[in-house]
Amino acid sequence: MDIPPGTVNPARRDAAALTFLATRRSRPPKLLAAPAPDRAALREILTIAARVPDHGKLEPWRFVVLEKPALERLADEAAVFAATHLLPEEVAAKGVSQFAQSPLCVALIAVPRPTEKVPAIEQTLSVGAAGMQLLNAALAAGWGASWLTGWVAHDLRFAAPALGLAEGEWVAGLIHIGTETAVPPERPRPDPDTLITWASA
Repeated sequence: MDIPPGTVNPARRDAAALTFLATRRSRPPKLLAAPAPDRAALREILTIAARVPDHGKLEPWRFVVLEKPALERLADEAAVFAATHLLPEEVAAKGVSQFAQSPLCVALIAVPRPTEKVPAIEQTLSVGAAGMQLLNAALAAGWGASWLTGWVAHDLRFAAPALGLAEGEWVAGLIHIGTETAVPPERPRPDPDTLITWASA
């Protein structure tokens, strides 16, 4: 079959995937409950998450899976850290609740690789791609999921010992996964016409 220039082969168009991407919606931890994916199901999701652009095949990311006992431990440690460092109550609560409410969490760890061939920004972009791929894979598999950060991710005084970070590593995201208990309302989305510039010459 001859395909006219400028058109796509209809046999290659994945309508279901396009519909999913056009309608995907994160589910915050407060709307997630057990059960969460078991290790076999999560391995499939993480295998997909690692299938991202990665200039130089550096794998500048890794995953730390936080199952419920680890999440309970981290909630306690976050509460102690917040009290010790006199964090505002509202700020502290947001960090603690991430761990306390979540049925399962995957910490996405950035692992910068020292090399002159691949700029640091390209490695960081690969980390972000892995996070988005992980989130979408979890949603596509039928789970509720969301990507959060906050002080428990960004403050290395807490995150480094809590998550076993090596020198130079940092937390790119905390991806919470579980069974959704409610569907959050849709939120306003960007108007693509305000974001697109067409350069035809």
